[in-house]
Amino acid sequence: VSVQAAKYDYDLVVIGGGSGGLACSKEAAQLGQKVAVLDYVEPSAKGTKWGLGGTCVNVGCIPKKLMHQAALLGTAVKDAKKYGWQISGTVCHDWPTMAEAIQNHVRSLNWGHRVQLQDKKVKYLNIKGSLLDEHTVKGLTKAGKEIPGAMEHGITNVALECAGFLTGIGLDTTVMVRSIALRGFDQQMAGLVTDYMEAYGTKFAWKCVPKRVDKLSSGALQVTWTNTQTGAEQKDTYDSLLWAVGRAPETKALGLDKLGIQLNKETGKLIVGADESTSVPNIYAFGDISEGRPELTPTAIKAGKLLARRLAGQSTELMDYDNVATTVFTPLEYGCVGLSEEEAEKRHGKDGIEIYHAFYKPLEFTVAERDASQCYIKVVCERGGDQKILGLHFTGPNAGEVTQGFAMGFQCGATYSHLLQTVGIHPTCAEEVVKVSITKRSGLDATVTGC
Repeated sequence: VSVQAAKYDYDLVVIGGGSGGLACSKEAAQLGQKVAVLDYVEPSAKGTKWGLGGTCVNVGCIPKKLMHQAALLGTAVKDAKKYGWQISGTVCHDWPTMAEAIQNHVRSLNWGHRVQLQDKKVKYLNIKGSLLDEHTVKGLTKAGKEIPGAMEHGITNVALECAGFLTGIGLDTTVMVRSIALRGFDQQMAGLVTDYMEAYGTKFAWKCVPKRVDKLSSGALQVTWTNTQTGAEQKDTYDSLLWAVGRAPETKALGLDKLGIQLNKETGKLIVGADESTSVPNIYAFGDISEGRPELTPTAIKAGKLLARRLAGQSTELMDYDNVATTVFTPLEYGCVGLSEEEAEKRHGKDGIEIYHAFYKPLEFTVAERDASQCYIKVVCERGGDQKILGLHFTGPNAGEVTQGFAMGFQCGATYSHLLQTVGIHPTCAEEVVKVSITKRSGLDATVTGC
């Protein structure tokens, strides 16, 4: 982000029309700033490209959640028979129908973002931007014409989410895992997620790394891999391969080296301060391109809005990156906020934390005779004093909806006694969170029984 003084063409120029860039630009414009947004998608080797809105809208959160919903509906059809619905004939999934419907929705969002920019008087330029100095941005058009003027290092939740919905719509799916699943998340919860997926039908090749991919005369892809524990080489044939290995930040073409902007050389991300400032005055960075920030759409949006307010002199509030809730949309969803058990133990010591937990069975699983072995709640608390809640973890249906509500409690300094004082809504999965009473330390059976 390049900030411009009054003598320049714009007060603010935003490079990147993703969630954060759009939020920042619109907020700044509403505060009276003259703003431009530069956004350009470099087509893939096969020519794939997309519209305004960034990763979330085009190839991330939105299409992912809709495909996850498609898989959940498939499971619901199976459950429906146990609930008395008479469904005759074979129920199957049609990929082109789903893909077209989702693409149409994404295109409507692309158009909606363009209209919003226009309505808020933000200048949208479909050009590739780079920095010439701390006050000047250069843009390159599709044709390569220069216009002078004013990413991610992924984690394995995307692999699991994709494998989950592909399995859910009836495709034979295998996930190859180099080391562990859901790195950075609570590992007990990660184990429950993958256990459920294996029972659900997803196959896993643990501790394996791909070595070679050969296209056979039939068109199929033969994958050769090595088991890192045994050293054995294995191979199998697949119709399609999905590389869910993360992305590198698009920082090399921004001209950052000429300006001396500090980067993390290992990740390629920009090193920023608490106010999103880089090492060069007038240039700011936020969202996935910033080192050490959560790679989440809502954090980028909020950080962008707060930055716009500070730059316009309307606020001094900084983005709080602690206790940001998130959800992994695997077949059994996993929502969390705060510290994992491992991180809490690292910070407070094993004797300094208390873990309250419960295995529960969602009511909707009962008639459908679905296995609920991995439906689990964990509340990580300080052991002393008021037992401040450090982390909350939930696997089960609608995990995002459940976790979002409890996340607000973290902003208010929620304690274990606050949890117990809360009256649950019956019958829900969320009420089981406010009923947790058994500690891991006790060794007692944490399975919920009764109503």
